[in-house]
Amino acid sequence: MGHMEFESNSWTWDGVYYYPHLFGVIMLTALLGLSTSYFGGIAVPTLPYLLPDFRIFQKKKCVTKRVRVYMDGCFDLMHYGHANALRQAKALGDELVVGVVSDEEIIANKGPPVLSMEERLVLVSGLKWVDEVIANAPYEITEEFMNRLFNEHKIDYIIHGDDPCLLPDGTDAYALAKKAGRYKQIKRTEGVSSTDIVGRILTTAKDTKVSEQDNMNKIEGEETQAKAGQMSHFLPTSRRIVQFSNGQGPAPNARVVYIDGAFDLFHAGHVEILKSARQLGDFLLVGIYTDQTVSEHRGTHFPLMHLHERSLTVLACRYVDEVIIGAPWEVTKDMLTTFNISLVVHGTVAESNSLLNGKADPYVVPKNLGIFRALESPKDITTTSVARRIVANHEIYMKRNAKKQASENKYYTEKKYVSGD
Repeated sequence: MGHMEFESNSWTWDGVYYYPHLFGVIMLTALLGLSTSYFGGIAVPTLPYLLPDFRIFQKKKCVTKRVRVYMDGCFDLMHYGHANALRQAKALGDELVVGVVSDEEIIANKGPPVLSMEERLVLVSGLKWVDEVIANAPYEITEEFMNRLFNEHKIDYIIHGDDPCLLPDGTDAYALAKKAGRYKQIKRTEGVSSTDIVGRILTTAKDTKVSEQDNMNKIEGEETQAKAGQMSHFLPTSRRIVQFSNGQGPAPNARVVYIDGAFDLFHAGHVEILKSARQLGDFLLVGIYTDQTVSEHRGTHFPLMHLHERSLTVLACRYVDEVIIGAPWEVTKDMLTTFNISLVVHGTVAESNSLLNGKADPYVVPKNLGIFRALESPKDITTTSVARRIVANHEIYMKRNAKKQASENKYYTEKKYVSGD
């Protein structure tokens, strides 16, 4: 959508603009084959004198600078809200550069991040709208960093959402960019935040037993507080799905690779396995299990993210071409034929409690057809292992969430309509 600038390859006849009276003479000479001898003694200047420099008839290529925009964030516990913010930012320019805030800066301003810098870089780099990433960006846009963005990274505009981003002293983190006239605002995505996700995890921690019993007892008394974070404000629309979609099916002879899963609480392990799967073919189709299927295999308090939330997050990944929203647990022959699937893959790292549980192997059909492959998972991260990090430090996160939840509630209470998408 970033068509703010364009490039013209058309021929520019400079001579017509600078010597309009000569253009007709040249054309007449060319058409009639006239020469000086035709006019007898009348002296008619020869072409070299008429056109002292033929270089005025040259192809003039107009190349306009591409607009580069910058957006930063912590991008902790990546979700579709992050993805939609970056999609909107990309629409305001041609190239999107994303700054990932350092661990130290997050600790100083918000409390400890759940994901490491390496994991957050993998997640941000895996988004289809991101062109470049700057690691260890500052939380505050200082004058020094702003000049670095403008001069070194050739940034034209700095982007942020309509929700306020305040420093510990209460000042606006983007004040300098606004003062410089290089700030543009996008609409905050409704329905999700990292604070909200932490709340969901803390609420479900007791039932999923992802930590030791003493931690569970502490959390049980605080469940009511975390419940506020579990309520989803997400309002799915068909338009949002279209915005995230590539909008193209596979070519007639494309090798379609299929991978399925819950893809709950999207993490770096998901990005890496999707990247590996995409390299095995021309088109990657991802099946997203229904909420009911995930609950049956992992427990009633799962999934943490609802089906449409999970589908959008997966769709935002640059390695994904298409998703099935609500894929069946078993891969059937009809499904293989319908989507012209050439290969079915599954990672070697999965949730221990999402295994077969006495049920039939969901991949028996592709295995019998010889088109199934187990993919070595590049990382051993799972949704549960990420949740464990939060539960293990639940007191820190409860304190952080209480403060953040207050500002979230304030945002929703005072929320006004903002145009944008």
